[in-house]
Amino acid sequence: MKRTLTRLPRMAAALVLTAALSGCGATPAVPAGAGTTPPAAPSHAAADGGGAAVTAREREGGRAERLTIRSAALGRPANVWVLKPKGWTEGSTGWPALYLLHGCCGSGRDEWLSRGDADRVTAGLPAVVVIPEGGPMGWYADWRSGPAWETFHMEEVRRLVEPMYGVGGRRAIAGLSMGGHGAMGYAARHPGVFEAAASFSGVLDIRADPAGFGTYLRERGADPRDIWGEPGPDGAGWRAHNPADLVAALKGTRLYVSCGDGGAGPLDAPGATTDAGEAAILRQNRRFAAAAARAGVDVRTDFYGPGTHRWPYWTRALERALPLLLPPA
Repeated sequence: MKRTLTRLPRMAAALVLTAALSGCGATPAVPAGAGTTPPAAPSHAAADGGGAAVTAREREGGRAERLTIRSAALGRPANVWVLKPKGWTEGSTGWPALYLLHGCCGSGRDEWLSRGDADRVTAGLPAVVVIPEGGPMGWYADWRSGPAWETFHMEEVRRLVEPMYGVGGRRAIAGLSMGGHGAMGYAARHPGVFEAAASFSGVLDIRADPAGFGTYLRERGADPRDIWGEPGPDGAGWRAHNPADLVAALKGTRLYVSCGDGGAGPLDAPGATTDAGEAAILRQNRRFAAAAARAGVDVRTDFYGPGTHRWPYWTRALERALPLLLPPA
C-alpha cells in the first residue's frame, strides 16, 4: 500500500501536518452560562490514594459541570467537563460513560462543548459524557520527560470522576485528530476498559514519517524524544503509542474510523481550498484499516470523500458513531 508521507521532503511533510492539525486548536469560546452560577462543593470520592483530588465542581449551565482536579500526574490543576444524562440524579449509579478527547495545538480543553456541539449530539444518550483536558500538545501519553497525561486520564480521572457521577461498567471513547490517536491508543493499552473506540480524522500512524512529524512537534515546543523517546525502526516508545502498531490489541473492541480526503466538501465554507493535511491523515487511516484487516480486527470505516480537517465533520462523525459506541445494553 502506498506510503503516506515518506515520499515528501521532511519540511514539506511537517507543513502538511501543520495544515491539518492547526485547524483543530483555535482558542474556544466560553460556553454560554459558564461561571454564572456559584460552584457546588466537591462530592464524594473527591480524592484518590495517589494525591489527586477534586478541588472544585462548578455548574456551567444546562447539564454541564466543570471539575478542577489537583493532579499529581501533571503536577498542576486540570479541568474535566461532564455532561449529565437525562434522568441523572445525585447518587444514581450504573450509568455508561462516553469519553471525548480533543485535538491538538490550541487551548483544547472544552472544545467538544464550545465548538463540537457535543451537548446537543449526546442529549439523548443515556450516558455520562466525560471531556477531559489533554494539553495543547499532550498526545495522550505519559511523557518520558514531562507530564503524565495517560496516568491523569486513565487513573486519576477515572478514580475521581466515575464514582461522583455513578458510572458503571460500560465505557466508550472517541476523539478527533490528536484525540483520535489517544482514543485508539488508550483502548489498545488498557484492554477491557472500553467496549468501543472511535477516531475522527485521527493521527493513527505516527511512524509514517517520524522525521516530519518530529519537526512539526518541535515547532510547537514539544520534543518528540521527551514524549516517546528516540524515533526510528527500533523506537519502542513510538511503537507502543502508535495505533497502527497496536491494532491487534483492539480485537474484540468495536471500532469506528472516519476521515475526509481533503477536498472541499459539503460542510466547508464557500471557497474552501484543498486540505493536504486531511489527505495525508486519510492515508494514515487507510494504513490503520489495512493493519486491522491483516490482524483480523473489525473496523467500521467512513472514508466519506470530500471534507477537510474541521469541526463540522467531527460533529457529524460523532453523530454517526454514537450507535456503535454505546448501543443499548
